[in-house]
Amino acid sequence: MYPRHREREQPIFSTRAHVFQIDPATKRNWLPASKHAVTVSFFYDASRSVYRIISVGGTKAIINSTITHNMTFTKTSQKFGQWADSRANTVYGLGFSTEQQLQQFAEQFKEVKEAARLAREKSQERFELANPGLNIAAPQELSEDRHSPPLLTVNGPGEEKLFRSRSAEVELTAEKERVKKMLSEGSMCELNLEAELFTLQDSNAKLVAALQEANSSVEQWKKQLAEYQEETDRLRDQVAELEAQLGRPAAGQLGKEELSRSLEELEDLLRAKEQEIQNLQCRKADVGKLEKEKEEVMQRLEDLERRNTELESRVQSTEKTFATNRKEQEQAGVEVQRIIGVLDVKIGDLKGLRESLAKLVK
Repeated sequence: MYPRHREREQPIFSTRAHVFQIDPATKRNWLPASKHAVTVSFFYDASRSVYRIISVGGTKAIINSTITHNMTFTKTSQKFGQWADSRANTVYGLGFSTEQQLQQFAEQFKEVKEAARLAREKSQERFELANPGLNIAAPQELSEDRHSPPLLTVNGPGEEKLFRSRSAEVELTAEKERVKKMLSEGSMCELNLEAELFTLQDSNAKLVAALQEANSSVEQWKKQLAEYQEETDRLRDQVAELEAQLGRPAAGQLGKEELSRSLEELEDLLRAKEQEIQNLQCRKADVGKLEKEKEEVMQRLEDLERRNTELESRVQSTEKTFATNRKEQEQAGVEVQRIIGVLDVKIGDLKGLRESLAKLVK
């Protein structure tokens, strides 16, 4: 079962396409962002209700586009489409191998755009309901002296000033921001790892298919070579038998010439097949290289899984620390409120005592 933070942002649709970006100088020409087709995925962050398009080429993200309600995906040809991202200040283009893939991507883009619009409207409604007539004052600046946090004063007529420290709230806010930043960085790193994992899995599948095809070709050519060698031996035996059985020299000479030509043709064919076998042996060496590359890819997959596990552990530890700190801050706030209540009672008693003394003096 995946942890909660793995459920925050997940791929909902993936395809393969050639990625392009508009030339920032001319704003007309396309610049290729990838040398070959790469994986392009839609991701959804449930905690923030955000949809994004992510694509990784090599070790860097070549697409990181947040879908908004005012974006539009335009099909400019049967296998090419584009959309503009004002936040990234660029225009992305995708080239697909089939028209069906382009249509599927366009439909998914339309659905995600509508979902982003609905999520935005719901978020605004929740904000307005939760904060009617919101009026937030600017927070008090931190003092330069780290040992003297900002204080809140409560003054009464003829009374001593009472102070309540705000350092606990400031520390809680800073801790929240730090945890949010760490979770955001962890989510982006996890996305990059997953995209790279998809790319490596695709490369691994291609290597396995190429290896199987090479092995199949080698076995097929070996079988054909054995058949040709058997045919050559059989024809040679027939030539020897005919030479022994022929009685007339002229007829024997004519049959021998025909058989010699046939034998030469077969020998030429045999040499051609031997050359093909040599080529296949060279390809077999390439197959060994492919196997080595496959092992390297598997090792990289294992490293990525280990890094992903470490990242999950760090995020879980951070969440536990944040929950503990929040609970301690809440307990401290309750204690401060209790002390303020006691002080208010004592101040009331002091006022009553002063009024009594004033009456006695009169």
